[in-house]
Amino acid sequence: MYYSNGNYEAFAKPKKPAGVDNKSAYLIGSGLASLAAAVFMVRDAQVPGKNIHVLEELSLPGGSMDGIYDTNRGYIVRGGREMESHFETLWDLFRSIPSLENPDISVLDEFYWLNKDDPSFSHARAIEKRGQRIPTDGKFTLSRKAIEEITKLVMTPEDQLADMKINDVFTDEFFKSNFWLDWSTMFAFEPWASAIEMRRYLMRFVHHVATLPNMSSLKFTKYNQYESLIKPLVKYLEDRGVSFQFDTTVNNIVVDSSNGQKVATSLDIVEKGEPKTIELSEEDYVFVTNGSITESTTYGSNDEPAPKEHPVGASWQLWENLAKQDPAFGHPKKFYQNIPPANWVISATTTFTDNRVEPYIQRITKKAPHSGQLITSGPVSIRDSNWLMGFTVSRQPHFAQQKPDELVVWTYGLFSDLPGNYIKKKIADCTGIEICEEFLYHIGVPEDQIESIAKDANTVPVHMPYITTYFMPRRAGDRPLVVPEGSKNLAFIGNFSETKRDTVFTTEYSVRTAMEAVYQLFNVDRGVPEVYASSFDVRSILSSIYYLNDEKSLMELPLTAPEKMVVQKLIDHVRGTYLEEILKDQKLI
Repeated sequence: MYYSNGNYEAFAKPKKPAGVDNKSAYLIGSGLASLAAAVFMVRDAQVPGKNIHVLEELSLPGGSMDGIYDTNRGYIVRGGREMESHFETLWDLFRSIPSLENPDISVLDEFYWLNKDDPSFSHARAIEKRGQRIPTDGKFTLSRKAIEEITKLVMTPEDQLADMKINDVFTDEFFKSNFWLDWSTMFAFEPWASAIEMRRYLMRFVHHVATLPNMSSLKFTKYNQYESLIKPLVKYLEDRGVSFQFDTTVNNIVVDSSNGQKVATSLDIVEKGEPKTIELSEEDYVFVTNGSITESTTYGSNDEPAPKEHPVGASWQLWENLAKQDPAFGHPKKFYQNIPPANWVISATTTFTDNRVEPYIQRITKKAPHSGQLITSGPVSIRDSNWLMGFTVSRQPHFAQQKPDELVVWTYGLFSDLPGNYIKKKIADCTGIEICEEFLYHIGVPEDQIESIAKDANTVPVHMPYITTYFMPRRAGDRPLVVPEGSKNLAFIGNFSETKRDTVFTTEYSVRTAMEAVYQLFNVDRGVPEVYASSFDVRSILSSIYYLNDEKSLMELPLTAPEKMVVQKLIDHVRGTYLEEILKDQKLI
C-alpha cells in the first residue's frame, strides 16, 4: 500500500488483483468503516459481492451513523459528524455510490450541489445570557502565551506526548479563550482529552482556522447521516450480492501468531442466540471494527432519564479477547475504563410540533427553521451553561418522513458532572422534558412558557457511556495498526485503529482505515489518497498566524522592541520577492 495525491491516481481504476475470485471476507460490524471496506473490495479489489459477509450484533446497519425514527420513541439523533472538502477518501468512496433519490447521479454529486446551493454559515457560534449572541467578531482572544503553547504543541513529536492530556500542555489563559470555546464544542474536546489527538487536529485542520467562528468550511447532508450516507451504501452492496447477517455477535476471533505471522483461524459467534464457529483459511479475510463509541447506548423519554447502568458491550469484549492473544492488537482498557466524570455522555433529540419555539431559534440564527436552509451550520454553544450545552438545527426536514410542522433539534451537554442553570440536576439524571426545559431557558423562552412548550414536545435523552473514548489519552501501541505487522488476513478498521496523521471522530478516519486495510490485504495497486497536507503548506500556516492573532499583521503583534526590529528586517529583506507576495496574500504585511 502507498499514499498518493492528484488526479492521476484519484481517477484510475486498478487492475484486478490475482486470485481474488477465490478470496472471501468477513466484516465484524456494519458501521461506516465496514461498509466502506466492502465497497472498496467490490469496486477496487473486484471481489465478488457474494464472497463478502457483514456480521452485525444489532438488527440494522450503520453503527454510530445517525439517526432513526423509532415508532415507540420518535425521532432520535445521537450525534453527527462534520465534513469538509478535504475528506479525500470519503469523497473517493461516495463518487461511486448512486443517490437513492436520483440513481443517475452519485451521492457525492447530490452532496456537492446541495452545499453549493446552501453553503454553511453560522451567524451565532455561541450565545450567553439566555439567547444573546456573543459579539466576538470572529476574535479568538488568545494571549501570546496561549499562542506559544499552541505552537509548542504542534512542534512536539507525538512520541513525546504519550499519555498526556490537553491540560498538561495548556494553561488557564488558553482555556479562557474564545478559540477553546469554538474548538472544544465543535470537536467535543475536553481538557482531559489526548494531547496527541489535539495536536493532530491542529495540524489536520490548520487550513480552517479562519472559518472556525462561522463554520463556513463545513458540509452537511440533506437528511440525517443514516438516511443520506448509510442507506445508499447498503443498497449499493446488497445490489452486488454482499450478505448482511444481523443479530449476530462475534465473541472472539482466534488468531495464530506463530512463526512471525498472524493468521485469523476462526470466528466464535452467536447467531440469534445460537453459538457457532466459522472456520477460516488464509484466503478468508477478517476486518474488525474494534470498540464503539455508541455501544451500550440507552434511551429515555419525556418522563424518564436514559438508564445509566449497562454491561460492557460486545464490541469492547471482542477487542479484549483479541488483545489477550497478542500485544499488537492494542489495549482497549485505556479507552473504555476510567473515563473522567466531567465528560459528554448525554445527547437529546427534541421534536417540536408547533411554532412557539421557532422565533427564539430564528432570533439567534437569523434563519427561519422551516426555510429548508442549514439553520445553525453546526453547534451553537451556550457559554454560560453549567453543562456547556449546545444545540444544532439541521436542514428541515431532517428525516425524509418528517411532517411539515415538525422541527427536530439536537442538544447535548459536554459537562455531565454539574447541575444545570434552570434544572438543578446533572444532565444524566434528567428526563427528556427537563433537558428540553434547560434548552428553552438558555435560548430565551420566557420562564412562564417553558414548562408548557417542553411538555408538548417529545424529547428523547440518550446515554452513551463511551462517546468520548476516541479522545482518551493514549500512547503508541494502544490502538492496533490497521494491518498489524505480520498479519496475513486480519485488519482493524475504524477510529480505534491506528493510521498516520488523520484525526478520529470523523467519517474520513473510518473510510481511510477501511481503504488502507483493503488495499493492503488484497494488494490493490492504487494509491490511498494522502491526508490533506495543509500543515505542510506555508500559506495555511501563515494564514493561521494571522487569524490566531485576531487578524493582526506581523508588525501589529505583541512583540518586544528587539523582536519588532527582527521582524522589520525580515520584511525589508523579502521586499520585491515571491515571499513578499505570500506574506501580503496572507495579510501579514
